[in-house]
Amino acid sequence: MRIAEVKTWLVEGIKYNWVILKIISDEGISGVGEGTSWPGSPVVLEACRHAGAVIVGEDPSRIDYIWTKLYRDFNWIGQAGPVLSAISAIDIALWDIAGKRAGMPVYQLLGGAYRQRIRLYANYWFLGGSGEPEEYASQARVMKGRGFTACKMDPFAHVNYWYGEDLAENLSLSEEQKTKAIDRLTAVQEALGPDFPVAVETHALLNGPTAVEMAHRIAEAKINCMWYEEPAGPEFPREIAEIRRQISLPVCVGERMHSRFMARPILELHAADFLMPDITRCGGVSEMKKIANLCETYNVPVAPHNPNGPISTIASAHVMSAIPNFFRQEFMMTDVPWRDAILDKPLPVSDGYFHLSSEPGLGFDLVEEELEKHPGIVRRRAGFYV
Repeated sequence: MRIAEVKTWLVEGIKYNWVILKIISDEGISGVGEGTSWPGSPVVLEACRHAGAVIVGEDPSRIDYIWTKLYRDFNWIGQAGPVLSAISAIDIALWDIAGKRAGMPVYQLLGGAYRQRIRLYANYWFLGGSGEPEEYASQARVMKGRGFTACKMDPFAHVNYWYGEDLAENLSLSEEQKTKAIDRLTAVQEALGPDFPVAVETHALLNGPTAVEMAHRIAEAKINCMWYEEPAGPEFPREIAEIRRQISLPVCVGERMHSRFMARPILELHAADFLMPDITRCGGVSEMKKIANLCETYNVPVAPHNPNGPISTIASAHVMSAIPNFFRQEFMMTDVPWRDAILDKPLPVSDGYFHLSSEPGLGFDLVEEELEKHPGIVRRRAGFYV
């Protein structure tokens, strides 16, 4: 069997584009993948197209070889970003093909299931309104009513996270912004009850002293903080470790962590309580499994970052089924109405869980004509990350 064709699509999502990929073999077996990342989705799309052309003619069963070849051959232009998103999309699709050839679900090929119900936490449940505390509280009750048992929010910037526009150039907060952030969190916690965990996102848009100060304020407000996310950017592993030592909240990082090579210093420095690799950025199924194994050696749970398209959700769930140190997986509660329509069947999400089946591969196929009805956004617009 050889790779005969690689197809790509840029598809509009709720706040940014999805990059979807399909690998077709010369025997007619196909696999689907996703390389969603933003801002810069058109760049990611072109990376997927180029990398896809490179692998035509390769044996799709050589998954690790193809991963390593692409990583080494494109190493000259960097070890992260669009390169890793392209590798991620290809890797996911190759595992889908492998599962279909074997007649087994991907999680079985990864060593078998620890679980087939993947516990989710809700994100993007708060998109309505202008971000007032009472609006957050009202939407939080709806989210809890849908069966979720944990959630995430960025109380500092509501729904827009542009440097120098939504937050200050020096990554500080005014006293008004600090107070409003705590008011939002307090309103949500009161609406959900004290036993409902709330992850606090910062998007790495706070400077060091501000990140520490706000962690102390969150703790003083008695927020049931599941974790404090990205108190500094991925280029600062030692500084993240130092922030962790100064605060009482658990720390989670990893959404911008591209490959096991970037995970290593975070773990060696004991900088995080949780790691959250993103399957569309970190290198796909292969690399997420390797990162999870590495985390296990440091007794660190894994909670996949996943505010992406549906293939990301499905592929992440397969990996999380096959590891012992799984915590929770992110899920976009609010999304475009065609999220399920681009698949041959809806995502099996209910009562706060993703329910894996025993169908071969990832268990889903694309509806290509539906993908083409929703082309990606290529010009910047308010509230959307092109």
